[in-house]
Amino acid sequence: MKQQPGSEAEFVKINGMQQYLLHTKSKAAQAPVLLFLHGGPGMSEAAFAYAFQPGWQAFYTVVHWDQPGAGKTLTKNKNTYPGMEELLGHLRGVVQYLKAKYQTEKIVLLGHSFGSILGSLYALRYPQDVLYYIGAGQVVSLMENERAGYQKVKELIVRAGNQRDLKKLTAIGPYPQQGYDKTMMKKMQGVRMLQGKYKIGMEFGPILKKLLKSPIFQLSDLGSLVKGLSNNKALVEFLFSHSLANESLAYQVPVYYLLGDRDFQAPYPIAQAYFETIRAPHKKLWMVENAGHFMMLDQPAAFTRRLADLQTQTAAAQTTAG
Repeated sequence: MKQQPGSEAEFVKINGMQQYLLHTKSKAAQAPVLLFLHGGPGMSEAAFAYAFQPGWQAFYTVVHWDQPGAGKTLTKNKNTYPGMEELLGHLRGVVQYLKAKYQTEKIVLLGHSFGSILGSLYALRYPQDVLYYIGAGQVVSLMENERAGYQKVKELIVRAGNQRDLKKLTAIGPYPQQGYDKTMMKKMQGVRMLQGKYKIGMEFGPILKKLLKSPIFQLSDLGSLVKGLSNNKALVEFLFSHSLANESLAYQVPVYYLLGDRDFQAPYPIAQAYFETIRAPHKKLWMVENAGHFMMLDQPAAFTRRLADLQTQTAAAQTTAG
């Protein structure tokens, strides 16, 4: 198994399944453990850690987890795609493993994109395990996101006067459709490509190049990426029918958001509006300038600076509480 310099990779049996973890230990004393929850569903981000994570070790011991249905965990467990409750159960198993491994009572959760739904639900359900929660590219409602993201890219296309792209968008037809089916997923792919082109989502060309350069990349990872993004039907169906706004708005742990100011794949105004409604022991929202949905790759240095700001705020909040 390929290793990333300064990191340790392992497969751990969680709930009867061999699951991939990538650890990068902090040299700082008393640094909390941060578990990174990737997006998708089905898009492992461990292979990108080399490109955006340097500097995080000043604040955290960082652990990337390839969720069931994604990445190297999917390669090890072919054609295994969980539902949301099952995935939350796997996450709880990973959290308990990390608490024991690092001898800590609580860990930090950082959820990106789909992982932000997973992390939010876990923080609401199991606050006793969570030191604090960080939402990056926070998703609140997939359907709201798709409506707003479609309108934004249409606005940018019209403003640019690009008739070819306008025809592509118009050809997609009514959008979004309610619910998961192959037609809607194809439409979503078309919208995603245009969002990437107009720099309000994820630019897949640069992402693919960074994936291929990763020190832990294997050809099987590319296959898992394609399969993971195409076959996590139960999780996508959950997203089409779910909104965080319908869950409890009372978090029992501190909540912090890092949002890209160009992100209209998970439109930042929707996340901002939701953030205003939640209650938490401490909460704070930061914008990452000139960043789209994959803000860690778009602006790695700025994202790391925001993490430093977050650590300062956390320490101040804990001092005040003490």
